[in-house]
Amino acid sequence: MTRNVITHSPEETRRLGMDIGLALRGGEVIALIGPLGAGKTQLVKGIAVGNDWPEEGQVTSPTFTLVNEYPGRLCLYHLDAYRLKDSGELEALGFDEMISPESAVIVEWADRAEEALPEDRLTVRIKPISADTRELSITARGAASEAFFERLAETRTAT
Repeated sequence: MTRNVITHSPEETRRLGMDIGLALRGGEVIALIGPLGAGKTQLVKGIAVGNDWPEEGQVTSPTFTLVNEYPGRLCLYHLDAYRLKDSGELEALGFDEMISPESAVIVEWADRAEEALPEDRLTVRIKPISADTRELSITARGAASEAFFERLAETRTAT
């Protein structure tokens, strides 16, 4: 199940992220894939706000820390796989323990650690079209992610 969304500004990308954050119920894994500067962190900023994180400006890419944590309705774990040598390093960070009914996990540069990701996940591929325009291809794999995808569609319709 895939849906494509075009955003025309960083604000629209964050708004899509807010909708994703509002649809979170716990246990979700969101894999973000896209080149440097594609807008992955902008999307995460919106997801954090949708998950009731009050300080949008404090959401940063965990490139050097590898994991950032944003408590809200759920504990939102934000991981960056860019500097990881292999999927085993993601597992060494405690990735499997982060996935729970009380949390959601977002992995930037997820294509670098796909073997460690659960089969049931939401994958967001971000493709820059111009300086501000992005095409986001959102794919649900597995029953839980398809249910999440349906909640997201309802959230997007309501806004």
